[in-house]
Amino acid sequence: MNPPGAAWLSLLRSRMTMADLALCADQDRWARELRWTVSRTGFGARHYRDPRFDLVRELEEVGRLFTV
Repeated sequence: MNPPGAAWLSLLRSRMTMADLALCADQDRWARELRWTVSRTGFGARHYRDPRFDLVRELEEVGRLFTV
């Protein structure tokens, strides 16, 4: 048995998610076209990450191994 107001809360959450996706749709689309990763961190908040920075980190680690 669902507690009173559970249906209302579920509806509110789904509407908030829809609003969040609509609010950030252009930026998310742009980031995905650049092959960046997009993480939702809150309402209207995103964390965009360029995976090319992984290569930079790997090269720095290799460079540390070969420095004298």
